[in-house]
Amino acid sequence: MDPNTASPPPDPRWYAQGLRFECTQCGRCCRSNGEYEHLYLAEDDVLALAGELGLSEAAFLQQYTRELDGWTVLHNPGAACRFLDPGGRCSVYTARPMQCRTWPFWKENLEQPRWTGPVKAICPGLDQGKLYGADEVDRIAEANEDWYEGGH
Repeated sequence: MDPNTASPPPDPRWYAQGLRFECTQCGRCCRSNGEYEHLYLAEDDVLALAGELGLSEAAFLQQYTRELDGWTVLHNPGAACRFLDPGGRCSVYTARPMQCRTWPFWKENLEQPRWTGPVKAICPGLDQGKLYGADEVDRIAEANEDWYEGGH
């Protein structure tokens, strides 16, 4: 066999052909879902949300957040994100935090049993809409991981 014509090894990722996702704006990912309960905020997230709401950083922190294990987290008085409007849509969509922008492409969600189980149960947008290539999925997941590791 000619080594110059050898095919590359198969891609080991279960999602090697990519993953389809389109946000349906149902708000289900914006509600307490067991282990998906907290919305973690890095400083950039706080600044963007404060700006969107016309508040100073200090006022936003006092009014909307609390501390949890060294993180600033959004304080929600109920089981749903406080920024969901009465129709269940995000009222701060243009300033939504990194954790929201990268859903559902989080590293832990890319384990096949989790993707096809609890993530699929939460999100009707899975298997819908745009096809994200495997490398793009990994890039989004890695950006979220980098944010998470450097966020507090």
